[in-house]
Amino acid sequence: MNENINCVGCNLSHVMIIPKKHFEDVDELDPDTANGVIQAARLLSKVIKVLYKPDGITICQNGGLFSELTHFHMHVIPRYKHQSFADFYLEEPLNNETVKSNLLNTRNEFVEIIKKII
Repeated sequence: MNENINCVGCNLSHVMIIPKKHFEDVDELDPDTANGVIQAARLLSKVIKVLYKPDGITICQNGGLFSELTHFHMHVIPRYKHQSFADFYLEEPLNNETVKSNLLNTRNEFVEIIKKII
């Protein structure tokens, strides 16, 4: 993992894209919303690469019984070498108070990079 990140069992900057219009599953998305979600995933991937320098990015969507929400959403997750794919899907509660307390700073960092990209 990047030496600037110390997060066990979670990924700093794991982002969810949630469209305003209600859909439950990917096959229900209208073309404009589907395109908007993909464009958002592209932009957020670029931001995550600049800020966190991951070894890769995983983009996924869980539908049906495997969706933890009743609203379509897509995950954009930075990944690091030697990290198990399922590390960010642990069933046990995480101690993520530090990450949560830093959300405003993370948001501001994302906004600054987005302004440079677009």
